[in-house]
Amino acid sequence: VDLASGIASVFAAVGLSGAAGFNAYLPLLLSAVLDRLDVVDLGEPFGALSSDAGIAILAALFVADFVGDKVPGVDHVFHIVGTVVHPVAGALLFVGQTGVDTGIPAAVAAILGAATAETLHGGRAALRPASTTTTAGFGNPVLSLGEDAASLVLTIVAFALPLVALLIVLALLAAVITAA
Repeated sequence: VDLASGIASVFAAVGLSGAAGFNAYLPLLLSAVLDRLDVVDLGEPFGALSSDAGIAILAALFVADFVGDKVPGVDHVFHIVGTVVHPVAGALLFVGQTGVDTGIPAAVAAILGAATAETLHGGRAALRPASTTTTAGFGNPVLSLGEDAASLVLTIVAFALPLVALLIVLALLAAVITAA
């Protein structure tokens, strides 16, 4: 594998783990489908995730999260659970993306992916109380749709334009860290 492919894989991995910070299941589902269709070649754990059962489970989790995150009260529960789910998704995506084209140890990739996803998840979760307070919860579904859209766009950009995905995630991480 050439150096340029390895670098692109790392940049895409950052983008995918960043997307998982906004919606844990969307980038996992899209990555699994693309792996299954041989559009991309992802390493483990995507052998299992791109199986019929893996895709069905990811699709069901995505739908449950998509709907639940729009319901005031339920969305807060999802964000609490998300402190575990989002970093796990980020770790899986980083490992799967870098496992094929790089020599990055899986443990290092998992830590980088988990940290990226959790930092962005923490930033978005910090916005929810303000939205709930200022809009009596009515702004939360709009905010959630924006997060879903950000995850979708970032997932697509990660595969199509990895350098752009890296730059977007770095800017988002900087914004979250400086706001904290």
